[in-house]
Amino acid sequence: MWRACAIQTRKSDLVGSWSGAEGYGSRDKQAKALIHPLQELPTTQRLCQPESFMKSSRRKFLRHSFLGSAGMGLGIASTTEVSAEPVRAAADPEISQDVDVLVVGGGTAGVIAAIQAGRAGASVLLVERGSQLGGTMTTGGVAYPGLFDAWGKQVIAGIGWELVKESVELDDGVFPDFAKVPQRHYQNQVFINQFLYAVLAEEKCEQAGVEIAYYEFPQAVKKTDDGWQVDCAGFGTKRRVNCKQIIDCTGGAEVVGMMGLPRLREDERQPGSFLFMMGKAHEPGRNQIHRLYVHGADSTNSRTVTHANLTGRKSILAQVRKKGERLMHMQPETGFRESYRIEGETMITVNDYRSGKKFDDAICYAFYPVDLHTKNGVKPKPLKPGVVPTVPLRALVPKGSRNVIVAGRCVSSDRLANSGLRVQASCMGMGQAAGVAAALAAKSNSTPLEVPLKQIHDMLRSHGAIIPGDV
Repeated sequence: MWRACAIQTRKSDLVGSWSGAEGYGSRDKQAKALIHPLQELPTTQRLCQPESFMKSSRRKFLRHSFLGSAGMGLGIASTTEVSAEPVRAAADPEISQDVDVLVVGGGTAGVIAAIQAGRAGASVLLVERGSQLGGTMTTGGVAYPGLFDAWGKQVIAGIGWELVKESVELDDGVFPDFAKVPQRHYQNQVFINQFLYAVLAEEKCEQAGVEIAYYEFPQAVKKTDDGWQVDCAGFGTKRRVNCKQIIDCTGGAEVVGMMGLPRLREDERQPGSFLFMMGKAHEPGRNQIHRLYVHGADSTNSRTVTHANLTGRKSILAQVRKKGERLMHMQPETGFRESYRIEGETMITVNDYRSGKKFDDAICYAFYPVDLHTKNGVKPKPLKPGVVPTVPLRALVPKGSRNVIVAGRCVSSDRLANSGLRVQASCMGMGQAAGVAAALAAKSNSTPLEVPLKQIHDMLRSHGAIIPGDV
């Protein structure tokens, strides 16, 4: 079939991104090199060739101009391929499944909770409304987790450390020396490659038998005789989940809120951070990136998150125009420091935190300065030498609840204590403990606080975690 072709031979149509093309001469020379596959034809032929010829020419153009032009700064450097297995019942808009444990939120705490529950023998579904695991570490871009050590010894290990360690090793990175007490706390945080972390987290979920459901989130939660009925939705999907236990790792205890259980929140929240890199290349796992405070950032719902993201991106664009530097990297969304916290069976106060109170039902350590960010910035208040706070199991259980547990920054705590508890290593420790408690409760048809504490401690130790008092 003959057709009128839309191809133009103007250089501006075929010139791609020219950044990084130093040494290849002027735009005119580069443009001529790109136009080469079509230039030999007369104009009338270029505009009226058969469709089959145009497809062939386009293939030659792509092969010679893009794949054969390494170093020219073009968008395609190489192409590989992989085949995705067909998804079972992919055309069905509504599905239903039964699992032992439903983990909601695949962030810092949630991914560790899911892996641990799976390794403990539970059937696990991990629901994450985003496109990847890792939360603050990956989508937020704070690929600089801490703190796993305190006063010259490691105090948080287990599955979270396993994942961080493998990410660094695979990336040929370096570790801080935990035997040394740093002058500043951040000197013992760990640089990781956020992209490797995300895919390694998926691999470990798969190995633990955890099913992942991206782009979905609960819409309704109903109590049943055996646990919970949770209706989730994503685009093109309605999923009904019947589960024995729920682990809420949403950051803001959003599932707990759906259950009508009490939550705590301040009238004013700490600023969020939008991370980006301008003027020089970002090297994942090697350097920190620029931070933009987004004051008033609120993760309450989709509308407030949208507003925070638009505000952050608008400010970054203004900086690009003002400074005249290239925008080299930008995270997809704002990282949020503070939102809702549960009202738990106990509450960790700042006095508990600063004194290093060892709770009777402590399930992990936490270590970080009291770190409240305000409009005037942040002035971390380090803990006294030798002090290592602990997290009790009861602070992960919403008051008056059964068959639900939380992990992460929504832990039951006052605001100042939460400013230290919310960091990644501590959230990982909480996530692993919640995964064990939920898996054991599902197995015994009980609730997390009815599982003997010794069983929880023993299983945590068997999976590499450090229990307060062990070190």
